[in-house]
Amino acid sequence: MSKNVIKIKQVGSPIRRHHTQRETLIGLGLNRINRVAEVPDTAQIRGMIAKVKHLVQVVEAK
Repeated sequence: MSKNVIKIKQVGSPIRRHHTQRETLIGLGLNRINRVAEVPDTAQIRGMIAKVKHLVQVVEAK
């Protein structure tokens, strides 16, 4: 298990998006614009970020 974390920030609104994209944002710990979440750097998380890449921004990766 990796001890690295990724900081992601929500920059787009999930309004008028498919419900799976809304659920992905909630799974990442995001539900409001400009909210920042720290998530572990795993392949599953990177896949979730790729699914909603138009709604989030990677702020910092250690």
